[in-house]
Amino acid sequence: MLNFSNNNGEAKLHYGSSDFMILQSGQYVLCAVTGVKIPLEELKYWSDETQEAYADAAASFKRWQEVNS
Repeated sequence: MLNFSNNNGEAKLHYGSSDFMILQSGQYVLCAVTGVKIPLEELKYWSDETQEAYADAAASFKRWQEVNS
């Protein structure tokens, strides 16, 4: 069930290979590596495998190295 009552806080997403689905509305998600808030409109990096968001390519690559080493 979708919950759109929390519009100002952290969103909950399901990450697909080329897009994501909003499970709980919000304005941002947290980077899994840095903890930085990422506004949804700026979200470009995530992993469907680990279901994590990343602030930038460097954070994405760092997590990839951790998972694949």
